[in-house]
Amino acid sequence: MSLRFGTDGVRGRAFDELTTEFAEHLGTAAAEVLGAGRWIVGHDPRASSPVLAAAVAAGLVAGGATVQSAGMLPTPAVAAIGAALDVPTAMITASHNPWYDNGIKLFAAGGRKLRDDVEERIEALLHGRSPGPAAATTDVPGVPSIESFDGRSVYLDRLLGGFPDDCLRGLRIVVDCANGAFSDLAPDALGALGAEVVVVHAEPDGRNINDHCGATHPEHLAEQVVIHQATLGLAFDGDGDRVIAVDHLGRIVDGDRLIAMAALHLKDHGRLTGNAVVVTVMSNLGFHRAMEAAGIEVVTTAVGDRYVLEALDARGLAVGGEQSGHIIYRQSATTGDGLLAGLHLAQFVAEHHEPLATVAERVMTTYPQVLVNVRVAGRHPAVAEELATEIAEAESGLGDSGRVLLRPSGTEPLIRVMVEAQTAALARSVADDLAAVVLDRFGHQPTTDR
Repeated sequence: MSLRFGTDGVRGRAFDELTTEFAEHLGTAAAEVLGAGRWIVGHDPRASSPVLAAAVAAGLVAGGATVQSAGMLPTPAVAAIGAALDVPTAMITASHNPWYDNGIKLFAAGGRKLRDDVEERIEALLHGRSPGPAAATTDVPGVPSIESFDGRSVYLDRLLGGFPDDCLRGLRIVVDCANGAFSDLAPDALGALGAEVVVVHAEPDGRNINDHCGATHPEHLAEQVVIHQATLGLAFDGDGDRVIAVDHLGRIVDGDRLIAMAALHLKDHGRLTGNAVVVTVMSNLGFHRAMEAAGIEVVTTAVGDRYVLEALDARGLAVGGEQSGHIIYRQSATTGDGLLAGLHLAQFVAEHHEPLATVAERVMTTYPQVLVNVRVAGRHPAVAEELATEIAEAESGLGDSGRVLLRPSGTEPLIRVMVEAQTAALARSVADDLAAVVLDRFGHQPTTDR
């Protein structure tokens, strides 16, 4: 079986790369490694998700597990159920990918994403079985009868219990659900706390998830916030584990600014444990400068919110996340939760009677950042070491006012070249030069910037 765990589970083209046979065998291997007791399985609204969820469930049952289906739920809800019940869970989703892709995320008991060594044990079982070529089929023969589970109530009770009644009263919030797994839950949660909610892109049909909407395409949300004269806007991705905000002027507020505001807010209230915040290597240099000025330590990890969680737990810290909008409030969650982070942001705005635009502008200065993805012939996990000389030369030219990051994609044969500098022109020039080096050394053409 060719699929392997990436930075966030297993992902591929549904019924082509990610087949029902693979999903079933993965379920059986997961039951052997994570335990054959009670499991909860949820899925996003992609057309392929119910079939793949049934295949995973069949594999879990074959491995001795007892499985309950939570139906369509966002990833953070599935993780929260695992934490509340102390059982392992599985989520069928390809997150922000197009509808024709899908994936499987596994959580150990307690709602925690898997460690690298646990993933390796599951992969060893999968590849040891050598089941032969998988048929591109949507048929799942022999699927057992699976009981349903009301995960919606478990998640909402857990989520809303952390906020005062009517704490969002007086706020008009536009919410873009990406035609994804938060399409029902997010508007209900915001309304339950008193907000006036305007909902867009909350009509999933199996094929419109993330389609020019949500956290990866917040342009329409920005327009709607201005049209409706809203206080702010919140955009989730297809499985709901990330959020991007929009201020009342229609300007986008990315994950770095959201994390910076969260850290400063917690510090002001004496709840920033360890006086530190966790981010990944992708966070903007401006974020680091802002935290340094505020006297807050920055702990940096590899890309992936599971690494953020590990760092939070290692030191008992309160908040961390990724520039892409994955934000973990550790006292309340074990993974990125776009709705939880959005509620905290809205509560912050309500309490301080200050526009999000004002706070977001004040909190940090963003250094121009250019990202070039270079498609390569094979995987190069040690690319930073292989091109250490070229990276050092580029960093020398940038001095203290910029930085360079080269890293392999966790899910595709790509090398990501990221450069930050004082000007966009300088960042572009250095990034293009390094991309040319990668192209010359490893082959293929650069893809569109992200």
